[in-house]
Amino acid sequence: MKHEKTVKLCLAAVLTALVFVATYIIQIPMPATGGFINLGDCMVLLSAFLLGPLWGAAAGGIGSMLTDLVAGYGSFAPGTLVIKALMACCAALIYKALRDRTKLAAAVGAVVGELIMVLGYFAYESLFLGFGMGAAASIPGNAIQGLAGMIAGVLVFHVLDAVPYVKKLSY
Repeated sequence: MKHEKTVKLCLAAVLTALVFVATYIIQIPMPATGGFINLGDCMVLLSAFLLGPLWGAAAGGIGSMLTDLVAGYGSFAPGTLVIKALMACCAALIYKALRDRTKLAAAVGAVVGELIMVLGYFAYESLFLGFGMGAAASIPGNAIQGLAGMIAGVLVFHVLDAVPYVKKLSY
């Protein structure tokens, strides 16, 4: 029992670092919006599916928030912590509820998680950062980011879930 807790803590730390690296370093330019797509959401979802709602939320939220702080987007850090943690928590709970009934459980959890991300950033930008309805301009870019994260996250999870040791560890 004690060994399992240590492994889960270490895995959470590694996934927190992977969320940070995938968000901060791996950036794919998106000419249509002038922004970029990163693989952070892929790692947030992977954290959720491997660690469950509590540890997955911690890894996804903290790793993403650290990226905002290091990248100079400190005003987004509190919102990112909550949004990404909620995203991971909900994705993990949906995955657990559906995994015995359908092979699409991870995909359904990922869709709901990414919807939370898109709507969460809209709400945060409009209400807390004072952008009002101007925050709606970020919805298409966040939706593209979410789609990329969802596809990559579900694919990577299914590959890792085929490994017996990982399957034993996962939530």
